[in-house]
Order: sequence, then C-alpha cells, then structure tokens
Amino acid sequence: MTEFFKFEADFVDNLRCIPMQVRYKLDNCGVKLKLSHWHQFTEQERQTLVEMPCTSQEESQKYRELLQNLIVEKTGTPAKELLIEDNPAWMNEEEIPETIQQKAAESSVDITVKQWKKLTPLQRFALIKLSRSSHENKNFYPAVQEFGLV
Repeated sequence: MTEFFKFEADFVDNLRCIPMQVRYKLDNCGVKLKLSHWHQFTEQERQTLVEMPCTSQEESQKYRELLQNLIVEKTGTPAKELLIEDNPAWMNEEEIPETIQQKAAESSVDITVKQWKKLTPLQRFALIKLSRSSHENKNFYPAVQEFGLV
C-alpha cells in the first residue's frame, strides 16, 4: 500500500509529515508515533515505513517491532503503545461515524451509506481522522472531493 492522497500532496514528496497510510498502519499495529520521532527517521526509514505491509497480525507485529526499534535507536525510549481496536470504525461499511456526519454537515455534504460502502478502508480511515476535533480539519473537504462524495 503506497497510496498517497491528493490532499497530502504538499508534504508527501519529502515525507515531511506522517502520511495517512502510515497513520493507518500505526493504528493497525498499536504504536503512537510522534511527529518528532518521524522527523528523526532518515528518508529511507520513512520510505520503508510507507512501503512495509501492516495488514495481517504477523505483518502488524513485524511493523511494530521495526518501528519501536527505530524509535528506541533515535530517542532511547520506546513509543507509547495503543490499544488495537478489534472492530475499527473504518472497517464498518454499514455505519458512518457521527464525527464524519457532523463534519460533513458543517461542509454542506451529505454522505450516504451507499457511498461509504464504496470507499476503501484507508479512505474511511482518512475521513475519520480528518473529522476529529483534535485534528486540523482543513483537508476534510478536499478528501471528500477526492473520494467522489460531492
């Protein structure tokens, strides 16, 4: 999975920020990666984290081990580990999370369950992340446009 979204175009050339596909993998492997950690990685290390698979339980374990080893190598301390959800919202094709419905309404967009089902898990993940109040939300509407929801 090396899919970058168009709304990420301003920073994916040099991987200055953590791209959605890596953030997706972080949730899959249960590691809280700080941007300060990311900035300490070499370009090749960042690229490895982009390209390395993290879907199955075995892949997630390998990803977590590599990532934690890199963080310890750079900082001397492992990253905080997160609870891995058994049924994350981005895998539920039948229900649009409330945060997305609210953010869509603020943007005068109506996302249907039919549209939601057609999105990939990574696209649904991105919308969930972009709709959270703790996240800079400027990319929510560009993502909705990119995903063909308007």
